[in-house]
Amino acid sequence: MSLKSYRKEYPRPQFVREHWQNLNGEWDFCFDDENIGEQAQWFKTFPGELKIQVPFVYETPASGIEESSFHSTVWYRRSFTIPAEFRSKRIMIHFQAVDYTAKVWVNGQHVGRHEGGYSAFSFDITPYLRSDDSDNVIVVKVEDSNDCSQPRGKQRWREQNFGCWYVQTTGIWQTVWLEYVEQQHLKTVKITPDLDTNSVRFDYSVDDSASSGDLHLITRITMDGELIKETSLAIDRSYLSASVELISDKREWRVETWSPDRPNLYEVEFILRNSQSVVDRVSSYFGLRKVSIQKGKVLLNNTPIYQRLILDQGYWPESHLTPPSVEAIIEDIDQVLAMGYNGVRKHQKIEDPRFLYWCDVKGLLVWSEMASTYEFNDQAVEKFTKEWLDIVQQQYNHPSIVTWVPFNESWGIANVFVDRKQQQFTEAIYYLTKSIDPHRPVIVNDGWEHTISDIITLHDYEESGEKFLKRYTSKDAITSNEISHMNWKYAMAEGYAYKGQPIIISEFGGIAFKTEAGWGYGNQVDTEEAFLERFNKITQAIKATDYICGYCYTQVTDVQQEVNGLLTEDRKPKVALDQIRAINLA
Repeated sequence: MSLKSYRKEYPRPQFVREHWQNLNGEWDFCFDDENIGEQAQWFKTFPGELKIQVPFVYETPASGIEESSFHSTVWYRRSFTIPAEFRSKRIMIHFQAVDYTAKVWVNGQHVGRHEGGYSAFSFDITPYLRSDDSDNVIVVKVEDSNDCSQPRGKQRWREQNFGCWYVQTTGIWQTVWLEYVEQQHLKTVKITPDLDTNSVRFDYSVDDSASSGDLHLITRITMDGELIKETSLAIDRSYLSASVELISDKREWRVETWSPDRPNLYEVEFILRNSQSVVDRVSSYFGLRKVSIQKGKVLLNNTPIYQRLILDQGYWPESHLTPPSVEAIIEDIDQVLAMGYNGVRKHQKIEDPRFLYWCDVKGLLVWSEMASTYEFNDQAVEKFTKEWLDIVQQQYNHPSIVTWVPFNESWGIANVFVDRKQQQFTEAIYYLTKSIDPHRPVIVNDGWEHTISDIITLHDYEESGEKFLKRYTSKDAITSNEISHMNWKYAMAEGYAYKGQPIIISEFGGIAFKTEAGWGYGNQVDTEEAFLERFNKITQAIKATDYICGYCYTQVTDVQQEVNGLLTEDRKPKVALDQIRAINLA
């Protein structure tokens, strides 16, 4: 299944234009361990002969370099030509992700700077381009650090891997691309479905120059190529909104909802035009679905849903955080679905938009989780807040995302159990997230001491199903902090009380086979039979606890030294997937 507007390598499937140029591939590359490149004007005269395959970072085999040592400063350069037919357009350069601080020059002139390893960013490079057939040159300087006040997720800050922290990611790690747009164009569209009124709201942002012309914005909603609704707005300002009812007798059920069982997607085309011609055309899509909470349950489309999630860190042996291909993305999603899971908790990583696209298409629920800092200070608060809010806005339109997870296991907020400043920080992030998106649950501090949170999530790697059932016999004992889960962490931070939220075991399992290298949770097992017996008992114990409304198993694949995946790093099943599926669906 695919949407009409989908193109295999297109890096931003939620906002598609026809004319673009992929800048992935071979770039010139060099290390700058002394950080002398700017002073020496490497953006004009680039040194060295090293090559790298973008978007793979130098630490990976796929980059062609495979150097795992940390280098704080790296440089990239490549040339490109603008086709003649697009030289009158405005030229945008997009970076889907660069870790951590990027500075960009075009033809020796500084274009801009961006900070944040997981959020996308763009620059208008039109004024810096050559007007003739000669090549243009882009140079990117990337600065990274081992600073624990920058959001780093699972990237190590020591020389060697340790615990559950892996080889760092430095530099460009998602697609770089050019886009050709008209002088007057659509900038963004925020799409908000409303299941209860069978409608959808569009919040449009247009280029400032568009609001001064005689322009109209047409919105065409279709499904399976059939026109459902069409509206038109006169452009009289830079920000506009419109709500469209979706009920149509052209559809058997009049409206089509999105869910894991029926991931129906409406296609939508935005056409900006004047009286003579089309000025801009953008393709997108949305799903009509609702996520809500009532009486201790999570509801999807006003019906309780039991979430069978699996932890997904999105690592590959040859390319680390970067998906090696679209096919690799699809294979991961298909294997998750084959094992009977209906969702993933995307752990400590903001995923490639193409992954989210295929979750939208295939109906896989996603918990989107921010990469953590590991210190709490003013710098960490500032860096985290800005990047998280950018990410929420960038991922907002994906129907597969059903939960936001800004914090995990007190990482970056180590004293949140008692520290009022850290508690206030989590409250601030909760409410800022809600100010952008009041429609999805927000989990504050997944797994450990919660402050204000729409769902109470607990991490418990108990091996024994019998012991798990005994520990969780009394819901009140867990939620009142009378007893701790895992015998060392409480559900609520001091000063906060349980208020009837849904309860989900959002990490458990982590079973590993006996091996000389790597680790899992608890005792390792010898055989597939022993694995399935333990997996079955702990999974059924969770499902038998009536006040628990979902779970998340650790994890999809092995990741470097962590060998507790249901699949190996290279995606080979360790146990029969149909048996995992049977246990999940029992």
